[in-house]
Amino acid sequence: MSGPQIHPTAIVAPGAHLDDGVTVGPYAIIGARLRVGAATRVGAHVVLDGRTTLGARNEIFPFASIGTVPQDLKYHGEDSALVIGDDNRIREFCTLQPGTEGGGMLTRVGDGNLLMNYTHVAHDCLIGHRTIVANGTQLGGHVTIEDGVVVGALSGIHQFVRLGEGAIVGAGSMVSQDVPRFCNATGDRATLRGLNSLGLKRRGLDAAALRGLHQAYRVMFQSGLRVVEAAARLRAELPGLAEVERFVAFIEASTRGVCRQERRRKGEAEPGDEG
Repeated sequence: MSGPQIHPTAIVAPGAHLDDGVTVGPYAIIGARLRVGAATRVGAHVVLDGRTTLGARNEIFPFASIGTVPQDLKYHGEDSALVIGDDNRIREFCTLQPGTEGGGMLTRVGDGNLLMNYTHVAHDCLIGHRTIVANGTQLGGHVTIEDGVVVGALSGIHQFVRLGEGAIVGAGSMVSQDVPRFCNATGDRATLRGLNSLGLKRRGLDAAALRGLHQAYRVMFQSGLRVVEAAARLRAELPGLAEVERFVAFIEASTRGVCRQERRRKGEAEPGDEG
């Protein structure tokens, strides 16, 4: 693999480290503390700044701004970081910002994610692997997005909210409480609409795991039991199902509370009963 290829109009500060195969497009600006992994492509007019690390084979599209100081009035110049993994696509006008002293000093993005146009990833966010965050989505500070989550366009995720593994958030949602693993949530304020059944099938879950999750959803959200009672019942009735245990554990760990299902009119099917 050849060394980095830098357009003559780009500005790369002394001290920046660019691995082999990196390409830097016209008018891009790369700060002195950047580390850019092999075969990453930095598009035209991109700004990379701060104590930022990008892994290999990322593609940063024009006008993205990555690593500039957080939009947090409590930030006072602390030496926080932004770490981005491998194989991510960060589309036009995305903004990603480093952590703060109040949140662990780190914003992290994992591997294989797609952040679409105008997505904002605020300070101290933690994004897992293989997520899709659609156009115009805004993540407040300290948001956690676990693996395999899909967030619809123009959604707003309140600070400190967690989106659990395999969840899907509908377009235009305002999410102010945690979305449990494997669930479907949408609306303002977002409410549960059942499981992310299509996503679960695409993950290749076997029939026993799918049945277990449907039962777990009904017990947790439709039985009228308190969380501690529902959790105990599920562990007794469905021992050994890893997906059910992850579903329950996520809800037990919530500090903001989790989204609940919307109330249905008489005669309408309850979410969670599909499939």
